[in-house]
Amino acid sequence: MEAGAALLRQLARAGAARLSPSDAVAALLVHEDGRYIMQLRDAKDDIFYPAHWGCFGGAIEPGEDPEQALQRELKEEIEYEMQQASRFTQFDFDFSRSAFRRLVLHEGAEMKALAGGDLLATHAVVPYDAFALWMHMYRAKFAT
Repeated sequence: MEAGAALLRQLARAGAARLSPSDAVAALLVHEDGRYIMQLRDAKDDIFYPAHWGCFGGAIEPGEDPEQALQRELKEEIEYEMQQASRFTQFDFDFSRSAFRRLVLHEGAEMKALAGGDLLATHAVVPYDAFALWMHMYRAKFAT
């Protein structure tokens, strides 16, 4: 629970920063013994998830495809010359508006509407969902 509280504090602090979401890549680097090689992100308020452990990677530059971006990021960040990669998964975040229909709960223990600030401050929220909520709450601060 302490990790969740730390994430919520970081998200609230970063709300004041001007962050710009963009297409990005990340590498799951697996050591031969099965451990994951991770990066402790810098403790800077102008990046997403400062002072958190994460994968190596970064933004896709104009004109790059995802594989080229991953090669560049790994070379810049850890001097690793990537020869090949295989896609494991992809996350897509939609910042557009959509219409809501009548909702009927078929999975989960409960469903209710909660104010964003209250939700992030007082409830245990899945980290990626907390991140998406925070980005939506502060979308006006993002560069366009």
